[in-house]
Amino acid sequence: MRPLKEKISITIDNDILLKLKERAEYDDRSLSQYINIVLKQHIKELEDMK
Repeated sequence: MRPLKEKISITIDNDILLKLKERAEYDDRSLSQYINIVLKQHIKELEDMK
């Protein structure tokens, strides 16, 4: 059985990272959880455009 989550390493601009951390804290979520939500939302928006 495949793991449901996978660890990755990425490079991200510092200004974007700071904003993501602020938003994650505001939403009372971990940075990882918040990035996951943002990416899922973005993918959904792209699929809805088709």
